[in-house]
Amino acid sequence: MFNKFKNQKGFSLIELLVVVVIIAILAAIAVPIYMSYVRKARATEAQTAIAAIRSAYRVHYQTYGTTDNYTIDDAKKDAKLGNATEKNWEFEVVGNPPNKYIATSTNEFPQGEGHQVWYDVTEADYHGYGIDEDTDSADEVVD
Repeated sequence: MFNKFKNQKGFSLIELLVVVVIIAILAAIAVPIYMSYVRKARATEAQTAIAAIRSAYRVHYQTYGTTDNYTIDDAKKDAKLGNATEKNWEFEVVGNPPNKYIATSTNEFPQGEGHQVWYDVTEADYHGYGIDEDTDSADEVVD
């Protein structure tokens, strides 16, 4: 019975270890890149919602000449945000007229709560989670 296995060749333990090490190195490179893409995709949801809220504020300002008495709830209603977006993000507008739009992730957000994405009107640029790769916006305090 053991005579059948005598002439069969297999992989040595060293060869198997080399393959495992190569796979581990590839995974160590690929996983952070993948996670970066996930953060950017999640931030895109907030950026899109902020753009819709900004648009609602601009329309209200152009129609009435002011944003007094125009709340974030009014803007969210006019922007027609989806249920998933409203579950994942809380929105805040700073200034009158607005100079900063902030989205903060809720506990429903897949990557956890406390991540912020904001649009600064004076810089005309988005910042925060998934955008500025050097910062962890979960600890960021935006005023």
